[in-house]
Order: sequence, then C-alpha cells, then structure tokens
Amino acid sequence: MLGESCVDLARSGLGIAIHSGAPKPNIATTDAFKNALLRARSVVRSKEGTSGVYFETLLARLGIADIMRDRIILGGSGRIAELVARGEAELAVQQISELLPVQGVELVGPLPTELQLYTVFSAGVGSASANRPGAYHLVAHLARQAAAPAYETKGLEPIAR
Repeated sequence: MLGESCVDLARSGLGIAIHSGAPKPNIATTDAFKNALLRARSVVRSKEGTSGVYFETLLARLGIADIMRDRIILGGSGRIAELVARGEAELAVQQISELLPVQGVELVGPLPTELQLYTVFSAGVGSASANRPGAYHLVAHLARQAAAPAYETKGLEPIAR
C-alpha cells in the first residue's frame, strides 16, 4: 500500500438489533444498556471476530459475564442477526453495518459512546497497482463528502475531514 494514498473513509460501531416489531429496549446509557442485557432471554454475538470478542470483555467490564453466560448464543461468521429474525435469539450484537441488511430485524441503536467499539474502513492504492492514476482517482472519489450519504445508508459513519 502506498502510504500517502491511504485515507480513512468511514467507521462502523456496534449496535443492537431486535426482531421486527418487538419493543425496543432502552440502550442509551451504560446502565440502560446493562439492564436491557439483563432483561434479555438470549443475546447472539459472533463466535469469531473483533465484535464478538469485544462483547465478551464488555460483559466482564459491566460485571454481568457470569449472569449472561447461559444467555449468550454464539453465531457463526456473517450476519448473526438472522438468528433474531428466525426467533432463535432476542437480541443481536454486531457492527451496525452488518445488522442493517438483515430482513426481519430492526436496529435498536448503537452502544452507548463510552462502551462503543469502532472499525474504521480505509482505502489506498496498492504498490503493485497497474493503474495508479485510476486507483488514486477511485480513492479520491470514495473520500468525497458527497459519498457520505451512501456510507450512512449502509450503517457507516463517514470520517470527517
């Protein structure tokens, strides 16, 4: 990757999804989020990947890991909210950009700011690029402020420049 070409485009935080039409729990504050988890019968998280591992450490940080142990369902890689859509779990915790495309679920919202974990998506020109001018043009196009609405519709937060 050519270092001077690298630019952060957008980020995705973790969110909570529920079955479409189910009452949305309050997750606006750390205490509300913790209480929503404690009231849930089941919570699905990724078995692998950063969001799933982080969620396990978050449960410990909130002091509820032991209480939640039997309520956690480990989903495979991919769109774990599909388990919520099928009625196999009550809540799904994953990157918002992975929750939004799943039919049959609704986004409750992002985790509270003080608990949030972001993944940043970047673009750059590869050092072996056969068309460097075209690649630089593509990166510049993706970094335009005009691209922000497209990122937002997919659950990504554009990086301010």
